[in-house]
Amino acid sequence: MPTKEKIGIVISNRMLKTATVAVKTKIPHKKYQKILSRTKKYKVHDEHNLCQIGDIVKIQETRPLSKTKCWTLLEKIGQLYNL
Repeated sequence: MPTKEKIGIVISNRMLKTATVAVKTKIPHKKYQKILSRTKKYKVHDEHNLCQIGDIVKIQETRPLSKTKCWTLLEKIGQLYNL
């Protein structure tokens, strides 16, 4: 089974070795077929604290590392904006 990978934006990096990544998906409404935007937040393991707020990153599913953290940082793709 292939591992799941997602692309999202870092919205928080205040924790040690952990970042929060928001992943946006677009789905159609079941009845009316209007496109809806859904956002899901994931806790991601960032071993070397590379992530900054606003970075676009690729994450990969892994074994549970803590109660809420079961994703790891694969690569930093780019930056959405500068603070």
